[in-house]
Parts: sequence; C-alpha cells; structure tokens
Amino acid sequence: MLRTYFLATVICLVVANTAVAQRDRKKQAYPPTLEGATVEVYKTVGDVSLNMYEYFPEGHKPTDRRPAIVFFFGGGWRGGSPKQFEKQCQYLASRGMVAMAADYRVLSRQKVKADRCVADAKSAVRWIRENAERLGVDPERIVASGGSAGGHIAACTGTINELDEPNEDAAVSSQPNAMILFNPAVVLAPVNGEFPVRNPEQLPKRTGVEPKRISPYHHIRVGVPPTLILHGEADDTVKFQTVQWFTDAMQESGNRCELAGYADAGHGFFNYGRSKNRHFVETMNRVDQFLVSLNYLDGEATIEEFVSGINNSGDSK
Repeated sequence: MLRTYFLATVICLVVANTAVAQRDRKKQAYPPTLEGATVEVYKTVGDVSLNMYEYFPEGHKPTDRRPAIVFFFGGGWRGGSPKQFEKQCQYLASRGMVAMAADYRVLSRQKVKADRCVADAKSAVRWIRENAERLGVDPERIVASGGSAGGHIAACTGTINELDEPNEDAAVSSQPNAMILFNPAVVLAPVNGEFPVRNPEQLPKRTGVEPKRISPYHHIRVGVPPTLILHGEADDTVKFQTVQWFTDAMQESGNRCELAGYADAGHGFFNYGRSKNRHFVETMNRVDQFLVSLNYLDGEATIEEFVSGINNSGDSK
C-alpha cells in the first residue's frame, strides 16, 4: 500500500511539473500570442519580421479617426515581450482607443543594441501614421508608451530627432503627439556631474552609440509632446530622481510634463498581476485622466470594472 501511495505521489509530481513546464514554455513562446489581438508586420529587417499587436474598439471602422497608443515592453533592451502590455491595450480599446503593442529587436534575440531598439520604436510610430487611414486612426493623436527600456525608447520617439531608419519616408513624422512613460530610463548621461546609473562604464557597450545621443533628458527642447510619467519612488533600477530631473527640464522648456510618484513602489510596479492589481488600477486611472485631458478619451474611467470583469471570468493571465 505504501508503494502504491509513493507511486501515486510520484505520478502527481510528474504531472504537476509537466504542467508547470508547459505553462512556462507558453509564457516564453516567441512570437507571443496576445489574446484578442489582430497581428500585422510593421517592419522587416533582413529576415526579422516585427509584429504589431492591435486592439480595436467594439464597432470600430476604418472610417473612424480614433486616437491610438503604442506600447513598448521593458527588458533592458535585452529581452521582454509585447505581452507585457496586453491588459493595458485591452482596457484602452474598451475605452475607445486603437491600442497596440509593438515588438522590437533586442539583444537576446537579434543581437542588437539600444540604438536599434530606438529605430524600431520610431518605425512603429511612423507606420501607424502612414497607415492611419486604413487603421481608422487620427494621425495627429498618436501616443507612445512603454515601461523601463520600453519607456526609454518611447521617450526617444518624442525627444530625439535622429536614429530613424534611413530607408523610411522622413516626410512622415516618427514623433508621437503625446507620451505615457512607466518607470522610464530617461537619463543615460551625467546631469550636473551626477550620474545615477548602474555601471555607467558599461553603457556605451549597451547603447551602440555615445550614451548622450540616446538620453532623452539631454534632448529636451521646446515642442516635446505632452508627457505623463508614472514611477515608483522606491525604484532601485531607475532612480526616481532621474524622472524628477526630466520633468523639471520639460517644464522649464515650456512643455507639459506630469509626474505621478508612487510611494514604496519598486521597478515594474505597474504591471498587471502585481500587488493584487492595486497599482495597475491606480496607474491606468491616472493614464485615463491624462488622455481625457488631451481629448483623446471622454467619460469616466472604467478600469475597476475592467479588472473585476477579468476576475469574474477567471482570467488571471
């Protein structure tokens, strides 16, 4: 009987471990699957095809001229997945935006450095604008967004006037009309002699160009798009001080920049599924308010109902 119990236990463990392995493989599968998304290739570089994962509002038509937002995932320019912003896309589509998550090249998959990540982000914004009529998008209401390294490249689209792909139509702007940045890396070079970046001597190897060329703070000027930054005050990866510097410099240049700080919140605090979704709800409420202020959305935020609907459906992804 003891032997039978032991065998049954072993079988249960094997089945459980197999299920976990299958789940982990599914999470790591690439290209990823985003539930409910339409998928198009927005850019091809050699044998690499980069996908745009699109979410459209209910009843959306190509003749609509809706605002659009494109999210760029985090991962230190080394890895990551567009799936990170799946829930943000679904929510904003439910509020009436065309919401997208863009793939881009990273070190672990395509052996590129950060300057190529920036080029891909600029290509994504340009592609949306070029295809605005077909997508039912207003080309003058495009938002670039992202988290961490994705927040960095989103910020670059609004601040840096170089690093575009040379074969693209420069007559079509790669600059968004607004930016929403989640714990973004916006300072990659010294500011008044201070350099709050880990291992700064390693940065040139990671950026592919001199770091100042790819540092959003150092390219702030009059006319940078209105910006919302959401950042954890306890972030040890990207110091809160850096986004304060960025916000101050934006405002001093006459640009609109709002900084929402979250006490005791660390890096990646905003991601769906963390802290029982408290910060996901708080940040998306703040995002909603910002978009309403730009006349990109109207009405009241419905993020609590959105999360409640996911919970009631048993979807915990």
